[in-house]
Formats: sequence, structure tokens, C-alpha cells
Amino acid sequence: MELVEIKEGLARILVPKAERIYDAPVFYNPVMALNRDLSVLAVKAISPKRVLDALSATGIRGLRYSLETPAEEVWMNDINEGAFNLILKNVGLNFGVESVPEGGRAEVKLPNGKRLVVNLGDANKLMAEKFRYFDFIDLDPFGSPVEFLDSALRSVKRRGFLGVTATDTGVLCGAYRKACLRKYLAEPIRGELCHEAGLRILIGTVVRYAAKYDLGVDVLLAYYRDHYFRAFLGLKSGAKKADESVEMLGYLWQEKNGKFRYETGFLPEEQGAYGPMWLGSLKDEKFVEELVKLAKAEPDSIAHKKTLQFLSLLHEELDVPFHYDTHALARKNGLEVVKVSKAIETLRSLGFSATRTHFSPTSIKTNAPFEAVLKSMGNGKGC
Repeated sequence: MELVEIKEGLARILVPKAERIYDAPVFYNPVMALNRDLSVLAVKAISPKRVLDALSATGIRGLRYSLETPAEEVWMNDINEGAFNLILKNVGLNFGVESVPEGGRAEVKLPNGKRLVVNLGDANKLMAEKFRYFDFIDLDPFGSPVEFLDSALRSVKRRGFLGVTATDTGVLCGAYRKACLRKYLAEPIRGELCHEAGLRILIGTVVRYAAKYDLGVDVLLAYYRDHYFRAFLGLKSGAKKADESVEMLGYLWQEKNGKFRYETGFLPEEQGAYGPMWLGSLKDEKFVEELVKLAKAEPDSIAHKKTLQFLSLLHEELDVPFHYDTHALARKNGLEVVKVSKAIETLRSLGFSATRTHFSPTSIKTNAPFEAVLKSMGNGKGC
């Protein structure tokens, strides 16, 4: 395996040389640097003592946690022996210490007092062994995180935190409906709302899994980017907290003209519903403000040049369920496409809140009714 050295954040790592990232014997995706940037910022803000990067590959995420956050104990795990050996090399590259594995596990005490543990094995088995041990568990799999949720929810502390990634966007966005029904027990939607609905289906699934253990869920930040969904979730202990989270699950309906509605409830009251999905907030304002503050304070550790720009967009975005795509509305209602900025300006002049959204560059988040949104685009029908 031919290796090349790269730098990301404050970490240096060796990665396999390959023409395509999916051909490499150990996976490393440079596009996910933004994902890892936000994860580092989130762990800084949360300040957990014990962190698990359950699916580590090259070890870049866990190494950045160790180098760039207050975490005192970082575990990195992979089931692939080649990945395990590469992680050990990358630990040596960054800390100048040699790791000697014993029985598929290597432990390193760093000069700064921190502890690193590199484990070779199945992530579910490791999490089953470490019951209620970790303060923060990061699940960043290839595909769906569903197969790891039960183990993670037992391995993390009852007031701990989860970072959850899903890269099976085709499933959550309705391209593979039956797979979404199987994995997430939810009906997905196609069209302009698919990415937000897919993210909310993912969060709703975690909420249902957590409720089995009398755990509630706070969404600190959840977003869609490139080919994946990502959510940072805080857990709350107790049956009452679990009930409160379950009460935020519900369903979405959309008409042919683009008008949508949603309602909470255990079962949909009408046919044609999409869900169940999370209908609560997608961010905690104070948490996001802290991420922005941290990003501005330490710009040298930001690996992706668009991280702060993207984080600022998330910070400014109106936190209401679902959005209106101006192109889709124009097509469905016989209107001319208007600039998003112009539609937002009109809605604000009418007394409503309106912002851009990270889900789509042609979409608007607003608390305005459907008729007002059409009016902001011109002479909408019924306006």
C-alpha cells in the first residue's frame, strides 16, 4: 500500500494513494473535511472527557479530536486490519510515540496526559463492552448508521452526546423507498423537500431508538451537505424526557402546487403522509453561536475553506420546518422565477420572517403562509 502524507486541521496523516478514493484499501474522503471541522468545533463546545470514533478508517477524525479538543481520552476503532495498522502509523506521525498492539488493541499515554486507544474489531462489539462509558460517540459510517444505534445508545452516558452521519441520501430522499421503509420505518418524499425530510427522518429514527432506553433527544445542530446528513444530538435521561421527544415526531403532506403542511402525532390522520419524522428544531441557537465563535477564534485549525461560510449560513437560517423552492413553485404555479433575495425582501416587507436555507440555494425558509409566498413571487393564484 503506497502512502502519501496530507495535513488536515492540526493533524498530519498518511493516506493510501489511489486514483479514486473508493478504490483505496483504507478510506479517506477529503470532501468530508468540512464535516470533520464542524465535528471538532462541536466536541470543543461540548467538552466531553471520553470520546469514541467508532468507524475510524485512517484515524483522521479521532486524531483531530485528540489534537484540537479538550477530550482527555479518545478511542479509535476499525474492523479492518489495514486501517488499524494505518491508524497506529498516524498516531506515531502526530505524537512521536510507537504503539505496540496487544490482542488487537493499543493504548498510548501522551506527554500532555491524554490517552489514546486504538482498537481492532467490530464497532458494535466494542460499544457493547463499554457500557455507559463514553461522553461522546461519533458514528460516521459508509451508508446508514442504523445498525450501530442500539449499541451506541447503550455505550454513551445517559446525558452524553452523539454525532451521527448518514450517507445513504438516496434512501432517505425517496429514490429507494423500500430501503427507507426497511431501515428507517418511514415513508420518504421525493422532490424539493426530500433533503430536509430525509434529515428529519434520520433524527426521528434516533429519537425512536433512544426512547426505548428512556432517553430524550436534544438536537444541537443538524444539516445536509454534499452527499450526507449529519446531526449532533444531546441525550436527556428519563421516561418523561423520552416522551417529550417522541411527541415531536409527526408527518408531512404536500400538494401538487407545492403547498405543504405538517403535524405531530404518533400515527397520521390522513393518507398520503410522509414520515414519521422529527418536526422539532434543527439547531440550538446558543450552541451554533458557540461554534461560530470557536471557528473565528482558531481559523488555523479549519481544514475546509468553506466551513465558516457554511456555519454562518446555518446560524442565520430561520429554524422552522421545511422550505419553499422558488423554482419549483414557479413551475407548479405558472409563475416567473424571481431572485431568492427579492422574494425574501418582499416577505419581510409583509411582516414575515424569511431567510435563505442551506438545503437549497433556490429556497426560502419562512413563517409566511403559502399564499404570501406566492405573492412574493408575483401574481400568484388566489392572491
